[in-house]
Amino acid sequence: MTLDQILISGLLVAALVLFVLGRPRYDLVALTALVAGVVLGLVPADKAFSGFGHDAVITVAAVLAISRALSLTGALEPLTGLVRRASGSTVTHILALCGVGAVISAFMNNVGALALLMPIAIQSSTRAGRSPAAVLMPLAFATVLGGMVTLIGTPPNLIVSGFRDQAVGQPFGLLDFAWVGLPVAAAGLVYIAILGWRLIPGDRLGKGAAAELMEVSAYVTELTVQAGSALIDKTVGDAEGMWKDSDLTVIGLIRDDRRIFGAMARQRIAAGDVLLVRGESEAITKRARAAGLEFAASERPTAEHLQSQDVVMAEAVVGAASSLIGRHAGELGLRETYGINLLALSREGAAIRSRLSRVRMATGDVLLLQGDARRLQAVMADLGCLPLVEREILKQNQRRGLLALGLFACGIALAASGLLPTAIAFSLVVLGLVVSRALPTRELYTGIEWPVIVLLGAMIPLGSALESTGVTGLIAEGIVGMAGDVPVWVLLGALLVVTMTMSDILNNAATAVIMAPISIAVAQGLQVSPDPFLMAVAIGASSSFLTPIGHQNNALVMGPGGYHFGDYWRVGLPLEIVVAVVSVPLLLLFWPL
Repeated sequence: MTLDQILISGLLVAALVLFVLGRPRYDLVALTALVAGVVLGLVPADKAFSGFGHDAVITVAAVLAISRALSLTGALEPLTGLVRRASGSTVTHILALCGVGAVISAFMNNVGALALLMPIAIQSSTRAGRSPAAVLMPLAFATVLGGMVTLIGTPPNLIVSGFRDQAVGQPFGLLDFAWVGLPVAAAGLVYIAILGWRLIPGDRLGKGAAAELMEVSAYVTELTVQAGSALIDKTVGDAEGMWKDSDLTVIGLIRDDRRIFGAMARQRIAAGDVLLVRGESEAITKRARAAGLEFAASERPTAEHLQSQDVVMAEAVVGAASSLIGRHAGELGLRETYGINLLALSREGAAIRSRLSRVRMATGDVLLLQGDARRLQAVMADLGCLPLVEREILKQNQRRGLLALGLFACGIALAASGLLPTAIAFSLVVLGLVVSRALPTRELYTGIEWPVIVLLGAMIPLGSALESTGVTGLIAEGIVGMAGDVPVWVLLGALLVVTMTMSDILNNAATAVIMAPISIAVAQGLQVSPDPFLMAVAIGASSSFLTPIGHQNNALVMGPGGYHFGDYWRVGLPLEIVVAVVSVPLLLLFWPL
């Protein structure tokens, strides 16, 4: 190997290790690797940021913005009605929910599709007396499967299409992926609905993390301020300062039957006030005695006690790009900055109610928040959290739903017919949505998942460097040499399985960037068409079902579903086998060698 080949291989291996570890965040890892590639002379300086102008990156950004518009306007609300009507049995419930999820995710961002349907999944499960755990993992898998069907369904498809354009001078069309992706997605949905959900461990099929968090009596106590209490005439902020070492928080104050929530730091405490205090029972008992407080009643407070006409409680899940990740509540200043209280947190189905100020948050954590009813949804979006309750759709936006759908349909038609390149067609849709105010300007950039854009823009030049340094050629020669007289379909299946395995521990876009040029080189070594090999990479990169870290959607349902890490392979391994068995013969049938 040459020095450049050693350097680019080492650089990518280091990046892959950091991707697996999850620290620092994947976009920072990719950008660091790109800069290192330029410094080492592996990536030409004038091509360093060419990836950000790549058609795949532009299309992903446009689809993310369109997904935001469809969500805001409630354009897809009629489809969600199917889920509510079909929740009579677990099988029909999962079929309807996953079918809608797969259809939506074929044309919009996977994460956006999940965010749209997750509240509906939880609430429809609750109404049916069914655990959300029975439907959330199937829904996450279904939204990943749906992305296989079209060019815009998932970033790996766009990346693979770009590499085909470089190799043969023609990208894949919008619906080219459907020949294999649609049967594979259908087979996957049948497996999930009939067998897959039954493989979820029985102890996960309880009432769900969100429902458990709402049982506030386990961690909230009402304390009455007695005459002579040391807290009289002190502010709520003073009291919390005295209790800081015990991690107690005053989340409400009741005075003369009036409930006071939100900004209370300067509220002075008077005799007869009732304080709603969150924390461990032992610590509350100890501090209450010392401060001259008495337990207000024999009955413990319920969720209704912590809400009023203006203040509500809501559950949210920490998103993959949330600003909360890696930070603890103590340093966030949620009350001071946003006027909200963090009441409790659940991780992998286990509620965390004590020492919240010291818990560092992670993707998939479920938070119970208390705050202003008018602002709480906006605060969740600002923090990068997904609500677990159905939001109300504004009537004026509902009327724009048909317009949003119409513009999107026009974009799909333009791209599918070849009249316009996909990136241009969907960029025009975004412009139309903004001009028509179906997508407010302030929401345009909010809807774009910038870490994904940075990841794609940084990884594409590194993928090109693999080719230009000859590393992909070396790998392909080794694969072809070891294969000997092995049938081509075996190599195709092996490539699919290797890509699947990588996507279970890496970001699927990064997997596609690495495996696509290798698949082309293998096809060239075998002197066959690269199309079935590229399609195998696309299918494999979108088959992240064994772990919660392989795809954002898997991580997002982990907390709300109360799943453990090992639950994913129990359901996901048979699904990956189904995908492989169905896709290999179809690849050879529709994309002949």
